Amino acid sequence: MNKKMVQILVEAGAVKKVRIVADGAAIHVEIVTNTGANTATTLAGSIKSWATIDAAAKWVRALGLGTAQLELANWQPGQKGLNLS
Repeated sequence: MNKKMVQILVEAGAVKKVRIVADGAAIHVEIVTNTGANTATTLAGSIKSWATIDAAAKWVRALGLGTAQLELANWQPGQKGLNLS
């Protein structure tokens, strides 16, 4: 679900919950609607990820959302990411 699709859902009031999930060195955003949870993606279709939690929070805030759940159980702040692309 890319940014444009998420923006449409936000404007329609269909977003029930937003989760910022930190897992290892990667951070991504999940958008929860009545149909289930969807991970934010890029226009190319890959999972959109951020290097910092505040960058992900700024993206969520730019969509017009003021509340997000933060999941840190698997976060390793000092871990280096492996660039496979």
